[in-house]
Amino acid sequence: MESFNMTDLNWNFCPAKNNILCALLYISISFLTAVTVCGNLLVIISIIYFKQLHTPTNYLILSLAVADLLIGALIFPFNMAFSVKTCMYQSTLKCLIQKAFDFIVSSSSILNLCCISIDRYYAVCHPLIYKTKLTDHVSTMMGLGSWAVSVLFGICIFLMDYYYDLCRIGCFFMSGIVSILAFYVPAIILLCVYSKILLVALKQVSSLQNATSQSGPVGSKKERKATKTMAIVMGLFLICWLPIFISYPFYTLSNIVIDLIEPFNWFALSNSMLNPFIYAFFYHWFRSAFRMMISRKIFRGDYVNTKLH
Repeated sequence: MESFNMTDLNWNFCPAKNNILCALLYISISFLTAVTVCGNLLVIISIIYFKQLHTPTNYLILSLAVADLLIGALIFPFNMAFSVKTCMYQSTLKCLIQKAFDFIVSSSSILNLCCISIDRYYAVCHPLIYKTKLTDHVSTMMGLGSWAVSVLFGICIFLMDYYYDLCRIGCFFMSGIVSILAFYVPAIILLCVYSKILLVALKQVSSLQNATSQSGPVGSKKERKATKTMAIVMGLFLICWLPIFISYPFYTLSNIVIDLIEPFNWFALSNSMLNPFIYAFFYHWFRSAFRMMISRKIFRGDYVNTKLH
């Protein structure tokens, strides 16, 4: 097994024969990295600093933002240095580390999305018991559990790849099982939970539209906005991740699929840039927090207990 050496970095993310294309790709990915890091950093600082944002839902959003921040700050540059396509055919230590770390952070992001979907399910479908079921302690344990499971999956992937020559067929099937548990199962959970939320929200909209009270139209507008938000969340997640989910198991069968793995991987990781907009930018209190940070107002006084509007 080859030892890791920073001098051995192989920049095969972009073919050197097309310098203009390479430059455009690196500029685009650098922009993607900056937006991902800054967006998730704003979310993290907001939740930690402002007491108003210390809620069970926001603790889960904080855990998701940390995962997405790591994707932007570490995985994006790492994948620029080590091509995913190239590492499919190499068992060097640097490739194994890249794959394991990529797996840990990416699966953590997806598992955190699942935790948020469960939180939203109780908030929308069972509002009367929501505060007793989803407490600060429960949401914290869910976030930490997502990271613990992801680290376990990453260790399994690393060990199976490291000792592949010893277990071959067994490692192949085990790797497939881990991938299913880390990606396909959470995707199915997300689809089922958000589908249930949408059905409940639509029923509530129908009930409010048929109501004769004055509060009906206001409630209907809020439910339509919640329904639209949930549709955007589920739609963007599936759009970003399904191509890599579907193609990765078949990369050994077709050269066309192999060539698509690299762009599909970047397309999936770009979901980490979108998450702050989906889960935070839609809420007015986060927007108020962002304005205070961007204007550096929080550095000129104590605004921890500020009421965000």
